[in-house]
Amino acid sequence: MACNNASVVRHTPPTGRNRQVHRKRPTDAEHSSTLPALPLTSNTFPAPLRAIYDVAAPAKLNLFLHITGRRPDGYHLLQSVFMLIDWCDTLHFELRTDGRITREDLSPVHDGPPAGREALPAEDLTVRAARALQKACGTSLGVHIGLHKRIPSQAGMGGGSSDAASCLLALQRLWGVALAPDALRELALSLGADIPFFLSGGHAWVEGIGEKITPVALPSARFVVVKPPAGVSTQDIFGAPDLKRDTETATIQGFAANAYGTESLLATFGRNDLQPVASRMCPQIAQSLDWLSAHQLQGRMTGSGSAVFAQLRHEADFSGAPDGWQIRKCSSLGEHPLAGW
Repeated sequence: MACNNASVVRHTPPTGRNRQVHRKRPTDAEHSSTLPALPLTSNTFPAPLRAIYDVAAPAKLNLFLHITGRRPDGYHLLQSVFMLIDWCDTLHFELRTDGRITREDLSPVHDGPPAGREALPAEDLTVRAARALQKACGTSLGVHIGLHKRIPSQAGMGGGSSDAASCLLALQRLWGVALAPDALRELALSLGADIPFFLSGGHAWVEGIGEKITPVALPSARFVVVKPPAGVSTQDIFGAPDLKRDTETATIQGFAANAYGTESLLATFGRNDLQPVASRMCPQIAQSLDWLSAHQLQGRMTGSGSAVFAQLRHEADFSGAPDGWQIRKCSSLGEHPLAGW
């Protein structure tokens, strides 16, 4: 799915959509009579909107992931480069004037592996993000969210975090409110360590527990991403006693020398320190890496999930994959689809 631009509805909602959020929309008279007035300050958009459709939430790849230490509170310190790719979820937002926050799963069953896909939890990150923003801004408005999931869960691709970030950005426009950038990032970090990255607008060098974000320009690239059916617990990986937690600190300059070399080999710098432990816990990760190796590709795990990836230097035939595996060719994005929001 290409990460397309969102469409904004200011007055009359569009008709004839293939996938709409299935809730009765208020008439213009109902809207004008029940819509609470919001103070127009420098921290608000001009006015609430009726709806915003087709909001993209892209996945990310960790080109490398090093664990450099551990804080006294148990959080791990990391270094990584996050790269946005064109594997996207899609969200739709419709204004509610009763203050309620509801969410609808729009994902067809056949979009997942042949065995099907688990239903979204009632309190997923999009709902939590909406409630947190509603409270932080003190608005009495609500929203009905339609979520079409395409990014697989437990993949290490940041699908839930990306959904939450796109939700925060879209709801500020829908409700006509805005937090200061620092406050929005703090709110995002309270919801999940990866969410601030998806607010940053592009690829990034990420440090700390995920809160230290430095934008980086990266050459465009193509990848193949492989997601086996089995997942792996992030908590179990980070709790493993044999996890390497003392990798030497890397530098942006060192990564850039590799990324911008004559071959532009983005996924050969460093390693993913979580991969040995995760492969032991989830043998399908090792099987996926072996499958990529059989195609003369150097693969590695992304994030703390079971998806693996490899940079594509040429076209390849990936037919004949084991049943239940998701195989997808992806391209890097030039910037986040909501950059500037």
